[in-house]
Amino acid sequence: MSSTQPKKYDKLVRDRIPEIIKLRGGRPVFRKAGEGEYQAKLKDKLREETEEFLKAETPDQAKEELADVLEVLHAAADSLGCTMHDIEVLRIKKAEERGAFRERLILEEA
Repeated sequence: MSSTQPKKYDKLVRDRIPEIIKLRGGRPVFRKAGEGEYQAKLKDKLREETEEFLKAETPDQAKEELADVLEVLHAAADSLGCTMHDIEVLRIKKAEERGAFRERLILEEA
């Protein structure tokens, strides 16, 4: 009889992933991260989702990955005790002071 070893992850996942794995017949092993570990895993997840966005080959794939990036940003803002509105206010302030990226400017020398 062949027994398959479970795949190891050690990464932050969306809240319903253990339930989804169970519904598919799996046996997920999971735990709740402490605050320090959660902050570190959020950064890892943001890096992972950003890399997936960079590797997207179609506009639809890119949109899906941006949605994942945005979900991580919402969680990160919440973990910092602020809202996405607070982050948006900061973004607008910076855009007013330094501009945005609408002009598609590439700085070649300064």
